[in-house]
Amino acid sequence: MSFGIIVLFVIAFAVYFYSRQRSRLPLPPGPCPKFFTGNAHQLSKNFEPWRMYATWAESYGPILSFRVPGQQFIVLSSLKTATELLDSRATTYSDRPRLWMYTELAKRKLTAFNISFNHPYFKTYRRMFKASLSPRNIQSYQSLQIEESRVLLDGLHKDPEQFIAHIKRNAAAVVLNLAYGWKVTKNDDCLIGIVQEGLAMSAILSQPGRWLVEVIPSLRFVPSWFPGAGFKRVAFNLRKKLSRSDTIPFNWVKQQIQRGSYTPSFVSEQLLPEDGSTVGAQQEEIIKWCSQGIYGGGVDTTVAAATSFVLAMMLYPEVQKHAQAEIDVVVGQDRFPTFEDREKLPYIAALIQEILRWAPVAPQGLHHHAMKEDVYEGYRIPKGAIVIANIFSISRDKDMYPDPLEFRPERFIGPSPQLDPHKFVFGFGRRACPGFHFAEASLYLNISCILAAFTIAKPLDERGEEITPPAEFESVGPIRHPKPFMCRFIPRNEDLLASLSQ
Repeated sequence: MSFGIIVLFVIAFAVYFYSRQRSRLPLPPGPCPKFFTGNAHQLSKNFEPWRMYATWAESYGPILSFRVPGQQFIVLSSLKTATELLDSRATTYSDRPRLWMYTELAKRKLTAFNISFNHPYFKTYRRMFKASLSPRNIQSYQSLQIEESRVLLDGLHKDPEQFIAHIKRNAAAVVLNLAYGWKVTKNDDCLIGIVQEGLAMSAILSQPGRWLVEVIPSLRFVPSWFPGAGFKRVAFNLRKKLSRSDTIPFNWVKQQIQRGSYTPSFVSEQLLPEDGSTVGAQQEEIIKWCSQGIYGGGVDTTVAAATSFVLAMMLYPEVQKHAQAEIDVVVGQDRFPTFEDREKLPYIAALIQEILRWAPVAPQGLHHHAMKEDVYEGYRIPKGAIVIANIFSISRDKDMYPDPLEFRPERFIGPSPQLDPHKFVFGFGRRACPGFHFAEASLYLNISCILAAFTIAKPLDERGEEITPPAEFESVGPIRHPKPFMCRFIPRNEDLLASLSQ
């Protein structure tokens, strides 16, 4: 036997032995599953699974596992585990799990947030997003953000009871203009209705635990008339409706370009390359899905954060007074804050950080998918496992954030500031949100201007006494919003607010 053959034999044996040893490693600890249904009985009625994960983490540690029929889950409940896996090993964990109802039955494979890491469009998506939403490029949209912020303030002044509707309009108007060059003129704008309907249907299709086909994927092959296959009819009907939100705004931009009357936007910029080249059908498809991703990722998240800001200011009036005092000193009381004031308002910056930590808009982020088997801290993470970064748990980590339930912007100021939540609230690795610079710029402008213009106060009962609403939240898909609540917007400077109508 030659020396080369002996070497190959030894290598083959070593690989076999190592693979056998890896397969014997335990999964991360977790709650005891039932034989057939796994842990499904503990999750089926839990509409806030991140709270269940946080409770489990107290018993099983920062990395835990559970399963439902046909699927293994790994939950990461500390920043250390999340960054060491999802950031440092991004090539293993940058894929998305397949949502059969959403991606296959409703034909939503190419959406920006669910496209496979291995899909040939993925790198083009990321490159296109990063180029268009870079800190430098988003400066060209500051005049738009200022204009829409003034509309928001005027709405809060004239009709404060509809504050959530005004916040939604503001977010939609900014993103629709950025993505398509569409000018919103009223709260019930027709294009807002179309794309919001699309977002609502997408949330239904991708809702965890709602569809049996996610547990038993082979059900996707049964005919739609088969008993129990109503989910296929739902997917088919919603697929037809979803096509409206994908195509109507995109085709509108194409028509405006043909007429020579388009407003510069993400879509027009991509359809009209600077080098004068012609955009092919495949590239158009990519542009269409990217523009849909800008809206899908930029509206509900901004609305959730802005509404959480209003709730926090009502519940923590001393924080509001501190923020208003900083604005009064730096900006004065005869104008609204601008982007040029941003670096001079450190407490406002800390306030935004605390909003993101105190009320994370996506408490379990978007799920990751293990593309190959991995080993971490002596535990086996099987190929195909769904990996969840429990942002809710990280934001409540008492070692990083003492008194985590309290709203305290001061934690991010001073010689020893606590960890900046930007490191985890916008996702991890190559699936981190590419538009967070733009979203945070809108948050800064709206928050600072609202604080300059109004004092947000608790509602009054019939006797004129203040009522303290509870800090309660509800989820629509992956996004977590405060439950509807009442409050008052008390003008601080009527003359300044009057200037909005001039």
